[in-house]
Amino acid sequence: MDIFCREKTPEGLDAAEIKAALLKSLEGRTLNNVLILPPDFTRFHSNAGLITQIVYHELTAKGCNVDIMPALGTHVPVSKEQWEKMFGDIPYNKMIVHNWRTDVEKIGEVPAEYLEEITEGLWHDSVSVEINRRVMDEKYDLIVSPGQVVPHEVIGMANHSKNLFVGVGGSDMINKSHMVGAVYGMERMMGRDNTPVRKIFDYGMTHFLKNRPILFALTVCTAPGGNIKTHGLFIGEDRKCLEEAVKLAQEKNIDFVEKGIKKCVVYLDPSEFKSTWLGNKAVYRTRMAIADGGELLILAPGVERFGEDDVVDGLIRKYGYRGRLTTLAEFEKPENSDLRENMGAAAHLIHGSSDGRFSITYAVRDISREEIESVGYKSASYDELSKKYDPSKLSYGYNTIDGEEIYFIPNPALGLWINREKFN
Repeated sequence: MDIFCREKTPEGLDAAEIKAALLKSLEGRTLNNVLILPPDFTRFHSNAGLITQIVYHELTAKGCNVDIMPALGTHVPVSKEQWEKMFGDIPYNKMIVHNWRTDVEKIGEVPAEYLEEITEGLWHDSVSVEINRRVMDEKYDLIVSPGQVVPHEVIGMANHSKNLFVGVGGSDMINKSHMVGAVYGMERMMGRDNTPVRKIFDYGMTHFLKNRPILFALTVCTAPGGNIKTHGLFIGEDRKCLEEAVKLAQEKNIDFVEKGIKKCVVYLDPSEFKSTWLGNKAVYRTRMAIADGGELLILAPGVERFGEDDVVDGLIRKYGYRGRLTTLAEFEKPENSDLRENMGAAAHLIHGSSDGRFSITYAVRDISREEIESVGYKSASYDELSKKYDPSKLSYGYNTIDGEEIYFIPNPALGLWINREKFN
C-alpha cells in the first residue's frame, strides 16, 4: 500500500503527521526482525533520522529486533556525536557499519548490451550487482529504506534504489555507476528521473531484489536557516513512491536564476562537510548556474582532507581535479591501473572540475595552500575570506558586497541551481 503525504501548511509536515504515516505503513505486518538503512550524517537534513527513531521505537516496543545499518556508500562511519544528533536516543551500539569493499555479495549482473543501449553507446561493460549480505538475509521480515529525494550529480535524483546499490552496495556497482554518470554527462541528468544510472539501479531492483521485503520512506525536504522542513513523505514498496517524490523535489529543490551567476559563494557547514569528496556538492549543484568566466568561492571551515578514505584521498592528490578530458586520458593510460580500479574516484574528479569554464576557490583552515593548488583549485584562508563574505550575515540568493553582486548558497546539498537562459 502506498502512503503519500504532502504538506498542508507552509511549515511542512510535523512529527505527528510523519509518525502517523509510518505507523500506517507498518499495520498488519508480523515483524520479528527488521533492518533499517538510513542515510549517514551527510544527509542529516533528509529527516531520515526522525523516521528511523519512530520506526525503531515503535517496533522495539512490540518486541521486534531492529538493526540499523547506515547507507554509507564509501563514506566514513557515523561518529557517536553525529549519531546522537541524527538518531536521538537510539543506542550507538545498535549501529552496524557497512564496508563497501568486504561486506557484500554479488546477486546478479546488469548486462553490457543493456548498458550500451541506455548510454547511447558510451559504455560497453557489464556491471556486477553487489549488496550488503544483510539485505539478502531471510531472517529480516522487513527492510526499511528512508532518505531524501533531491537532485544528484551521479543519478539525477537521489535515493530509492540508490540507497541500496550505492549506500550498502559494493565496489563494482559504486565505481561503474559513478563512471557511467560522468561519461554520459551530469548536466544531462541532474534533476531528472529515468537517467542511465537510475536505469541501472532499476534493473537491479526488478531482476534481483523483487522478492525482498523492502519498504521505502522517501522525503522531500528543504532546510531554511538550517531547520528541516519536510514538504512530503512518500512510502511504498515499488517505484511509484519515487516518481511522486521526484515531482515534488523538482518543484522544491531546483532553483532557477535568470542569468548566469558571475560570483557564487557557497558555505559548507563544518559539522557536515569534512572533505572535498563531500564538499564538491558546491561544484556539482551550481555548475549549471555559473556563467562562463565566473567564480565559485567555497567557504569550507571544516574541510580537512580530500577523500573519505586514504585510497581515494591519495588518488585525488595524485591526479587532481583537471577536467573531464584530462581525467579520461589518464584513465586510459595502461600505467594508471589505480585510477581504473577506482572508477568512482575517477568520476568524482570529473564532477569536481569546472572544465575550465569558471574558477573554483576553496577557503579552508586545515589544508595548506600548496595542497589545495596541487589538485587544481585556487586557495584562500577561510578566516580571511569569511570576513568579507560572512555566512552569518549573508542572505540566501543575491547580495551586494562592496558594490559587487554575489549569489550566496548556505547549503549546496539541498538543491540544484540552473541558469534559465541555458536550460533545455
